[in-house]
Amino acid sequence: MQEALQQLANLQYIDSRIDEIRQLRGDLPEEVLDIETDIKRLEARINQLEEEQKNLIGERKDLELGIETSKEKNEKYEEQQLSVRNNREYDALTKEIEAQKQYVENATKRIEEIDKRLLELEEELETYQNQLSDTEDLHKEKKENLDKVVESTKSEEKKLLEKREELEEELDKRYVRSYNRLRNGLNNGIAVVAMEKGAALGMALPPQAQVEVRRKNKIIIDENSGRIVVDPSFFEEAKKQLDI
Repeated sequence: MQEALQQLANLQYIDSRIDEIRQLRGDLPEEVLDIETDIKRLEARINQLEEEQKNLIGERKDLELGIETSKEKNEKYEEQQLSVRNNREYDALTKEIEAQKQYVENATKRIEEIDKRLLELEEELETYQNQLSDTEDLHKEKKENLDKVVESTKSEEKKLLEKREELEEELDKRYVRSYNRLRNGLNNGIAVVAMEKGAALGMALPPQAQVEVRRKNKIIIDENSGRIVVDPSFFEEAKKQLDI
């Protein structure tokens, strides 16, 4: 039974260390992913604004060309009015002249609107590009931090996971199932706890339970938390065996 108790303590020691490693990484992976999402969103917005800017510049050039063409037409129509032979021709040319003037007026107004929007776009683009630059800097910082943490712990985590698999193979399957079920149901993941000064995680154990824990020949369950309670020497031995 002492061997089974030692293996359970070893299993808990390994899992607690893996939890510490993953806690050390903290929320960094999720933070990095969130920042990458922000970068894509900002890039999409910048692309959208740049496309609008490009289209407006193209429209403005077309309008300027249209204004120039309309003015040339009006000069020609006004010359033709001087040599018309009847009122019908004169009226037709007058109508064309008015139409071209109306086009110039509308096009000029539209160019003013475009110029105003282009100024707004410049400011918006500058704002979003600054945000993108800041976000990219933050991503670089967070990614470097994550890579450092992963690099410094991945070797240890790999060895611990391999050792954990070995322990699960060696330990009685009933104990493995009970341990995993208990651990998965606890917030802190501590299924096996060392008895310290007659208590388990600060909760006093009955005198008889304390005696049985010290005998090391029986699995003792804390009636308050449902955890397995073992003598501290098992965790001391686990540290000697498993410190990587």
